Amino acid sequence: MSASRLPALLIVFLLVTSVIGALMFAESDKDSTSLKEATGVFPTSLADINTHSEAPKLAIQTWETQAGTKVLFLPTQQLPMLDVRLTFNAGGARDGELAGLARLTNAMLDQGTEQLDVTALATAFENLGADLSLDSYRDMAVASLTTLTDEAILDKALALFTQVLTEPSFPQESLERLRTRTLQQLKMQQQTPGPQLSRAFQAALFQQHPYAQPTLGTESSLQQINTDTLRHFYNTYYTAANATLAIVGDVSREKAETLSERITAKLPAGEAAPTLAQAQPQAGSHEHITFQSSQTHITLGNQVVGREHPDYIPLYVGNHILGGGSFSAILMDEVRQKRGLVYGIYSNISPMAAAAPFTIQLQTANNNKDDALALTLSLLKDFIAEGPTESQVALAINDLTGSFALSTASNSALVGQLSVIGFYNLPLDYLANLHHELQQVSAQDIKAAFAKHLDPEQLVMVSIGPEAPDWDKQNEQE
Repeated sequence: MSASRLPALLIVFLLVTSVIGALMFAESDKDSTSLKEATGVFPTSLADINTHSEAPKLAIQTWETQAGTKVLFLPTQQLPMLDVRLTFNAGGARDGELAGLARLTNAMLDQGTEQLDVTALATAFENLGADLSLDSYRDMAVASLTTLTDEAILDKALALFTQVLTEPSFPQESLERLRTRTLQQLKMQQQTPGPQLSRAFQAALFQQHPYAQPTLGTESSLQQINTDTLRHFYNTYYTAANATLAIVGDVSREKAETLSERITAKLPAGEAAPTLAQAQPQAGSHEHITFQSSQTHITLGNQVVGREHPDYIPLYVGNHILGGGSFSAILMDEVRQKRGLVYGIYSNISPMAAAAPFTIQLQTANNNKDDALALTLSLLKDFIAEGPTESQVALAINDLTGSFALSTASNSALVGQLSVIGFYNLPLDYLANLHHELQQVSAQDIKAAFAKHLDPEQLVMVSIGPEAPDWDKQNEQE
């Protein structure tokens, strides 16, 4: 029996929901209060979580501040805590000619303000027991605060948070330190296959699109960044009109409105960033990076469609069955478990503002690379041509809907969900709708969506290792 006719695995595992993923794309994206609100009880065991895996019923409130910032607010009363997250349309896609500018600007925000230097600022947050975190991704830049709601502590924490956002001093010594650290990271990546492969695949997949640029930057671009370019990027993109504010915690609507005005009032005047052009599917291609190692890493894929498209949910469920469900997914079971051809293999769909790439990644011993790639491509073609079984779909839906309780099981998880809903302009009831739509997906829906949006003959494939895989071996076997 040929590899392309091997039976598909019937068991699927939990996929981390792409609602946050994007966020993370990437890039990885970063109290059981909300679960009580969704189900009426707190979970005390995994059995409880499974029992109460209903659609989250989140009474999200929304308004706009006088400065023009969209606010999403969800009150929770179980813990005297507050999570605040400002999300700016200021990710790596806005770098322009200076790759790494968005990331460096975000990292510089907590390096000092007009009133406090970097040490005093860090000490002030620590003394309050408050946590400040900054992150930068391809689509967005994020500034988050977690603090107690005790009035004295909250007032001081908000004052510090507002300073960071509205009064960054961009000290030269911090810029030089962060630049040096980033250049060291780039040199370390040259000794590691994974980051090199990721950069090459992004470049091949996105070509001239802004997503093609490395968010970490390049040696040349980092050397050109100075305090003037940082300030210009900050004044252009860290504006009230270019931000979404998520607030989750033990405060009233009135208090949340007051806090939202306080946080956004002093942000730079400005406009929302222009909409990015949509990334288009690429013609099939393959590229190899010669690198002396005991393993060969391979990434392949192409653009599909994002959350706004009716076919996204079938693609999402199908991805879970094919390669997103960890050890019980088809690719992991057939390529690793049954044949031992890879160390790891998985697939993913990463919906972003202007793209939604479907990718398969695998790592294999050099002497197995040809067979591993051939079998992977054969299984993918089989899946596109034949689709999954109804049993596989039922198990996948059970896994995915069962994960909803965990996706809203803490204030930090909730503020992340609200940020994504606000940033991508999703409906306030997006999670509940997603839960419902998942249960309507059939095997035929998945087969049709994959056949429509993913051509197995038009895959962008990039590898890294001592020698290139035999890209044509799978075709020769058929």
